[in-house]
Amino acid sequence: METRADDEEAPTDPAARKQTYHDYTEQDFEGHRAHTVFVGVHVPARRHSHRKHKHHHRNGEKESEKPGPPIMSRVRRLSVTDDGETLTPPAQRVQFILGEDVDDSTLESHPLFSEMEELVKEGDELEWKETARWIKFEEDVEEGGNRWSKPHVATLSLHSLFELRSLILNGSVILDMEASSLEQVADNVLNSMVNDGSLGYDSREKVKDALLRRHRHQHERRNHNMSRLPLIRSLADIGRNHSSCKSGASDEGMVKSPSSVSMNRHQSTGDLHLNGDINHKCNLNFMRKIPPGAEASNILVGEVDFLEKTLSAFVRLKTGTIMGDLTEVPVPTRFMFVLLGPPNSNSSFHEIGRAMATLMSDEIFHEVAYRAKKRDHLLAGIDEFLDAVTVLPPGEWDPAIRIEPPAAIPSQDPRKRPNDNPKDELDEEEEEQKQREESGLARTGRLFGGLINDLKRKMPWYWSDFKDALALQCIASWIFLYFACLSPIITFGGLLGEATGKNMAAMESLVSGFVCGMGYGFFSGQPLTILGSTGPVLVFETIVFEFCRQIGWNYMSFRFCIGTWITVILIILVAIDASALVCYITRFTEENFATLIAFIFIYKAVENVISIGKKYPMKTRADEGFNYECYCLPTNYSRVPEQFNWSTVDKESCQLNNGTLTGEGCHTKEYVPDVFLMSIILFLGTFTISIILKDFKNSLFFPSKIRQVISDFSVIIAILSMSFLDYKVGVKTPKLEVPSELKPTLPTRDWVITPFNGNPIWSALAALLPALLGTILIFMDQQITAVIVNRKENKLKKGCGYHLDLFVLAILIQICSVMGLPWFVAATVLSINHVNSLKVESECAAPGEKPQFLGVREQRVTHILIFLTIGCSVVLTPVLRNIPMPVLFGVFLYMGVASLKGLQFFDRILIMFMPQKYQPDHMFLRQVPIRRVHLFTAVQLTCLVCLWVIKSFSLTSILFPLMLVVMIGIRKSLDCFFTRRELKILDDVMPEMTKRNQDELRELGDAEESNKSNPPAYQENLQIPLINGNIMNIPLTSINISEEVNKTGIWKQVNSNNKSRNDHKNKSGKKNNKHKKNMSKNAQTEIERRLSVMDEVEEDDPSVKSDIVRRKDSWSGGIKKSESGKNNTSAETSV
Repeated sequence: METRADDEEAPTDPAARKQTYHDYTEQDFEGHRAHTVFVGVHVPARRHSHRKHKHHHRNGEKESEKPGPPIMSRVRRLSVTDDGETLTPPAQRVQFILGEDVDDSTLESHPLFSEMEELVKEGDELEWKETARWIKFEEDVEEGGNRWSKPHVATLSLHSLFELRSLILNGSVILDMEASSLEQVADNVLNSMVNDGSLGYDSREKVKDALLRRHRHQHERRNHNMSRLPLIRSLADIGRNHSSCKSGASDEGMVKSPSSVSMNRHQSTGDLHLNGDINHKCNLNFMRKIPPGAEASNILVGEVDFLEKTLSAFVRLKTGTIMGDLTEVPVPTRFMFVLLGPPNSNSSFHEIGRAMATLMSDEIFHEVAYRAKKRDHLLAGIDEFLDAVTVLPPGEWDPAIRIEPPAAIPSQDPRKRPNDNPKDELDEEEEEQKQREESGLARTGRLFGGLINDLKRKMPWYWSDFKDALALQCIASWIFLYFACLSPIITFGGLLGEATGKNMAAMESLVSGFVCGMGYGFFSGQPLTILGSTGPVLVFETIVFEFCRQIGWNYMSFRFCIGTWITVILIILVAIDASALVCYITRFTEENFATLIAFIFIYKAVENVISIGKKYPMKTRADEGFNYECYCLPTNYSRVPEQFNWSTVDKESCQLNNGTLTGEGCHTKEYVPDVFLMSIILFLGTFTISIILKDFKNSLFFPSKIRQVISDFSVIIAILSMSFLDYKVGVKTPKLEVPSELKPTLPTRDWVITPFNGNPIWSALAALLPALLGTILIFMDQQITAVIVNRKENKLKKGCGYHLDLFVLAILIQICSVMGLPWFVAATVLSINHVNSLKVESECAAPGEKPQFLGVREQRVTHILIFLTIGCSVVLTPVLRNIPMPVLFGVFLYMGVASLKGLQFFDRILIMFMPQKYQPDHMFLRQVPIRRVHLFTAVQLTCLVCLWVIKSFSLTSILFPLMLVVMIGIRKSLDCFFTRRELKILDDVMPEMTKRNQDELRELGDAEESNKSNPPAYQENLQIPLINGNIMNIPLTSINISEEVNKTGIWKQVNSNNKSRNDHKNKSGKKNNKHKKNMSKNAQTEIERRLSVMDEVEEDDPSVKSDIVRRKDSWSGGIKKSESGKNNTSAETSV
């Protein structure tokens, strides 16, 4: 196609051209000139008469010697070169194109499915064969295996991109064509080529015959007996369980595609005549991978022997139309790219077709293609793509290697909008303060203000907290967390029974779990938090019991007074918004706490298994003999009848009857075969199966839904399989012991505790001191766990509820104190595993697309069901007693290891033992020196060791909550040793204790403004005010990719063939192009064709442009010399 200087708009449908009138006012044009805005927003239709402003220069130069700032900025902006070319950076042009007519529904973009077909010869017939397809990533047809390849990132040669750019520049471009079949498209395209002289009339029918050949797709099996007219089924039947889709037109001539009879996207398909070959099948199975509302982009490339030069056409249909068997899936076609040429040409048509399809799958060019109004818009999109590509050196990689799709694709939004920061951007501290207010971590200044805000925040989501639980994932989470919570509750109950003289034991723990769990699940602000028993609470209960035993007070009554004081203090803290102090708990403190609890779970799990080996020792030497002779003799303290037979008494009965064990074998271990070994197998088997199956969703086996179900039920599968193995082997391993009757463990107590019960009245006041310590313990345990659950990495959408959680917990503590039940607070490891079990990932729609983390399924049902089942465990005792304890210990080990995943602190600990070349590519390693990272980790690790030591000894473990407060102070002191930027990357920025002085802020702001107004010469920017008040900064020294491409040797070589064809075409004597023969071959033609959007507007005001060209030589000689130097350097460069 001939290149014409007046080819401003790409031709529309040649059969129906309509002249378009734009209702532009003078203010619109003046607004464009005044602002020079090339962004995705509409330019304000207002007049800014910058030309009337007077500019004063300190050097005393006259204004006539230099152009005014607006003109000068446009000159630099347009890259006016020595040969008179004016080129706008394509990034700004693309931003302007994407910002035009944003409300125009006809320009709405859709997801694209791209399919490339090549013209091949099968026997004596030519047909179009599908060779590649794109949704987001490329899939190729493996010729040897006759199957689809794995999705991979498309790698393109720079030469093919230049070839494609040349074809768009010199070939046919038809936008908004009105056609309903492939035959109409072919007629319109060929008529345009004939009219432009790029195709001879005698070759028109041959090209049309090639375009209308049959299309064979990869999913279809070739059948030589198939009739000549395959058929596409009506869209009305697609949803039914059929394997073929039919459509077509009757033509008994050549073997051609049924696409000549097609259906419009918005047309009813019920009236379509169904005739043709029913053997043509649409790939309905692949339709589930296509996004809803998608349209098709078809790329047809091939070589034919009747052409002497290359023909290309880019077509955009006005409306999407389903064109028979053109596409393997029944989606409407919106774009077509046709490339035909002679055999053995220098150009690789296959690579050019891949380049076109890859461009159409690019998010930015895809938007440009939908909104383009002329050829130059498409060229700007290609140039912007070239400006954003990454080059791989040819000698450092193998082009045959297929690059796997990345796990996460960065957002392409920066390519759509200007790369500048708004002038009125909020201060960093103000932004953090705003986030704290949204989370309820800012003081409201009124009583119970935080609680009221939490209620207002959570009430709209209350009904959805039940509806969102309708998922199979919630069932898996419920069963998993039931076993994860049941065993600690029973274990804690046993320890509590020993520490409190059976006043509270396993039965009281089960009842407390039911009461607290149900109340917290229904009324809390964050139901993802799991309540449980903790070590500090056990130590606190032990100290209180020992105190009461020594002074002779009733333990349960004194504990009732302590619980009442704790409730009162917690409600006071809720009233004064004390939960706002949670903002001082940063990642430093919360990850230390989470890591400590995870290590405790891991340590206790291993310790419990080892204790089984002590209780059931294993005989390691078979030939070793043991003496088991042991007798029980009576003592003076024995209270038994005289006829009592002491020779038949075992060791336990002997001690109960105050007898004395004598003999050499009394202390010999009684070895039990296989129990300890079987316990280790069950322990490690449960842990291994849980870990492997949890990651099964990322494996290569089975469909994605099956993998997801197996992953969700991984722990349950491990528990059931190991329990079944224990049952079949028959070894008597220790089993889970659950109380079988719902009654208090101590017969002398009741379910309701009296306030004093013999204690002095002043004991209620004495309970205030331990209540203060208990309040700190409960507040810190609860809020640190809440911070971990509510961290931004979990992407929670329903908001936080720190004040509401604390208020509900206070009420539950009072209920437990009245009923004589253990106090439950937030359990860190259980809560982390609850959140992990409810994580939601995106479904992999496009082939090769990795699932993305979307958030957590926030609901209340799992929490309620977990503790409802715990309350019913007394009824389930016959079943629960068959579960081996080593299996539950394996679950503990899994929870401890799983909770470490995702903790930056643990990752940094591992990095300390890695050589630098093997360290993972974490973002904090890119931005902070490794020594500073290790120093921060060493400080945090020291704090962790101190917490472990304090928690390990019973005398100091009661100080554990106070040490958490000390850690917050240690973190605050790190502000003196680390910069604010380093702490923001490695941790979170803590709020300032005091507000800055307004004068200091004003001085800081003035200094920043002065730096912005006087940037260095190499950082000079053109600042353009936008309609929304923001400022768009455009580097004046930026490289214009369009200009540089035109100077490269490879582009001149690629484009020379098209120019020579155009010259040969002009000499052939086309009558309708005679008026162009006398045009001079100067740079003006290229200027008119590659003018930017701003240039098009300024054509109505030629004085500006003529003034630029007339005064160009008199401007800043130094600038001109530097520009010419750059041009010479670029001209010598070739790819």
